[in-house]
Amino acid sequence: MNILLLGSGGREHALAWKVAQSPLCDQLYIAPGNAGTSQIGKNLAIGVSDFEAQDRAVEEHNIQMIIVGPEQPLVDGVYDYFSAKGIPVFGPSKAAAELEGSKDYSKKFMQKYGIPTAAYASFDQSELNQALEYLEGQSYPLVVKASGLAAGKGVLICETKEEAILAVQGMLSGSSFGEAGNTIVIEEFLKGIEISIFVLTDGKDYVLLPSAKDYKRIGEGDTGLNTGGMGAISPVPFADESFIKEVEELIVKPTMKGIREEQLDYKGFIFIGLMIVDGKAYVLEYNVRMGDPETEVVIPRLQSDLLDLILKAQKGELAGSNVEVDARTCATVMLVSGGYPEAYQKGKQMRGMDEVKDSILFYAGTKEENGHVLTNGGRVIAITSFGDNIKEAVAQSLAEGEKISFEGKYNRNDIGFDLV
Repeated sequence: MNILLLGSGGREHALAWKVAQSPLCDQLYIAPGNAGTSQIGKNLAIGVSDFEAQDRAVEEHNIQMIIVGPEQPLVDGVYDYFSAKGIPVFGPSKAAAELEGSKDYSKKFMQKYGIPTAAYASFDQSELNQALEYLEGQSYPLVVKASGLAAGKGVLICETKEEAILAVQGMLSGSSFGEAGNTIVIEEFLKGIEISIFVLTDGKDYVLLPSAKDYKRIGEGDTGLNTGGMGAISPVPFADESFIKEVEELIVKPTMKGIREEQLDYKGFIFIGLMIVDGKAYVLEYNVRMGDPETEVVIPRLQSDLLDLILKAQKGELAGSNVEVDARTCATVMLVSGGYPEAYQKGKQMRGMDEVKDSILFYAGTKEENGHVLTNGGRVIAITSFGDNIKEAVAQSLAEGEKISFEGKYNRNDIGFDLV
């Protein structure tokens, strides 16, 4: 069958890499794709939310299924648009995508279905005074979140009441995150260790994919500004069978119950971001797609045919499916542009990728021009390696990363440091 995959990042390259291995895939198209996806499929210069152009491509290339990588087209209703035309889409409906598109909605969902999460209150633009009053009685640090999509940047940890006041005023005035901050969530700060759990579901049944942990801060030792993710590890050592079983009972099953009872049309991935506090798991957030760079360690460990699982989910036939997983540790290290996550330059020529033999490269912010690969984003390329343990896998990625060069290249050397 012919598949159209939407997206252009490392996550989409990893998904494309896996889907292309399936005997069920005849031709893979990626819109818009990057310099890596063009090596395994055909890139189409179409935006992820340009549904009309995608529709023309579906017609022209006889596309039989669309797989959605990023969150924006899901929140914009790509599932609803193409389902109405009889084209299967792997990704939730617009209504279901509100689990990520609105933090206010997702917190109410968790509360309704008894899913453990941090205490919170929501306020909209008409409730600025109430929001400021609410800050009076709180203990700090405190978390202030833009309810809407803010490209992973709409979460501020406020150490003092003064910081929280500025955060609330900035968001509700529209100056911080535009429309995404029209509604805010003020949340208790949970201190612990983070882990990501991934579910593939047909809306009734589900399978669990490997767990992962990513590293968001730009600086070593988890210091400095937040990024889209500087690297990831899978599996997470403390997430043993009994831990996963408990998460399944207390979080995954109630989430699935909520999806069924709310009658949400959900055929896709669910990413559940957890914070573990004194051994107890709390949900930080839902994402309605795979994480990035977690996909770059989760998908390589998946030994089952991903496209087969997706097709079963599409038909509502996921019940009884098994997921085969590589037992080894997988680590990915992200090479980023100098200056990221603040101002950085694009268009820097990349060299040395063909010298990498013992790791898998997943391209992210890259493009091809006149036979050269150029940087085209903050996060440029992920280097994924297997090892018998975290140290071994990370060391392998770092060693292979040395072979790749571009002006301003930067990476963290301590991915997995807190788990060793």
